Amino acid sequence: MLKCFCGKESYIKVTYPKVKYLCKEHFIEYFENRVKRSIEKFKMLSKDEKILVPISGGKDSHAAAYILKKLGYDIELFHINLGISNFSEISLEKVKELSNFINAKLHIVNLKEITGKTIEDVKGKKCSICGITKRYLMNKFGYEHGFDTIVTGHNMDDELSFMLNNLLGWNIRYLAKHLPVLPAHDKFLKKVKIFYEIEEKYIKAYADALNIPYTTVKCKYAKKAITIRHREYLNKLEEEKPGIKYHFLYGYLKNRELFEVEKDFKFRECEICGMTSASKICSFCRVWRR
Repeated sequence: MLKCFCGKESYIKVTYPKVKYLCKEHFIEYFENRVKRSIEKFKMLSKDEKILVPISGGKDSHAAAYILKKLGYDIELFHINLGISNFSEISLEKVKELSNFINAKLHIVNLKEITGKTIEDVKGKKCSICGITKRYLMNKFGYEHGFDTIVTGHNMDDELSFMLNNLLGWNIRYLAKHLPVLPAHDKFLKKVKIFYEIEEKYIKAYADALNIPYTTVKCKYAKKAITIRHREYLNKLEEEKPGIKYHFLYGYLKNRELFEVEKDFKFRECEICGMTSASKICSFCRVWRR
């Protein structure tokens, strides 16, 4: 039986920065130390910031909220009911459970009350529309309610799959944005990814070790997302060549200036909603209000 260095039964094998087996207690310590190091390394947060944590019902955002609360940050939770059958109501139950679990204030908005429609009612690529919708609503809510920062549960696997997708499509403008911290400008709040350097499997192990409530039900539309395929490719590569995902991530950070082609880009206000936009009509209003 494999054991932790302390002599207790191993809970998990970690491979970064080196391979070792850890018991549940020492894994929790390891995980939290890695998050704290990321926050310090990238100067992500300070204790005087008012932080909005959007939570979906899933393990990543719930683990992010839990650890920020544990570390003493001033957080409130935010959830969007997207109106997806056999998914949204289940997610909402877990969101409320987490709010009680960590004793954090929860704000809930309903997409149908805002737009008159749900994700299921709108035509087009559901995952793309969902991303546009969530980014807009969480930023708008945070801006209008005096928050300084938005912290999401995006992890290293998320970032690498998005990065690969943008590389394959040569979406230069988006390739410049795969950073752990996106600074505030105009009406956009600062965006932070505290799990930027952490693989998804470790987040799940952390949530399970602490019995953090989350749903395992998957959105029916996410199954078609190409980024899930990219994640599978990268995980297979990691099995064959351990450490390749970390090399990919840190190689990007070292060379990201190659993709900064719009340093002097001028943003404007959307002619419909007044929020910051790259064009006359923001993406959200193009989808929902035209």
